[in-house]
Formats: sequence, structure tokens, C-alpha cells
Amino acid sequence: MLILTRKVGEVVAIGDDIQISIVEIKGMQVKLGIQAPRDVQVHREEVYLKIQEENRRAALVSKDSLGMAEDLLLKKESP
Repeated sequence: MLILTRKVGEVVAIGDDIQISIVEIKGMQVKLGIQAPRDVQVHREEVYLKIQEENRRAALVSKDSLGMAEDLLLKKESP
């Protein structure tokens, strides 16, 4: 892990197209400004972890659930 010391108004560059600015420091909190291309997702870690968990749960669809969905679709298509 790279550890840097920055002051308010200073910037950390990641690659050619991501910049992290130190906007404000208040006590134990640091307010960051992040400039990144629109196709780069930027999340707080706790939000990112929730997204990952939801994705894992969505991928765990049981065969029973798929079978029930298939039955519903077949009933809907039947005249």
C-alpha cells in the first residue's frame, strides 16, 4: 500500500485520467474530490461491498426458481 501525505488543495494522480483532490480536513475526516472518466465506477468501500454481495446473491438463483419461472412463462404462452 502506498501511503501519501497531502494538504488541502493538493492532488494525487492515478494514471493519466484519475485525480483525487484533498478538499477539506476536519478533525478525523478528510473530504475528497475524485475526477475520473464516466466509465470508471467510484464507490465508498461499504457501498462497493454491498453491491458485490447483491451480485453474488443474484447469481445464486436456484434451479427450483428457474423451473418455476419457466412454468409461469409456458403457462402465459399457452392459448
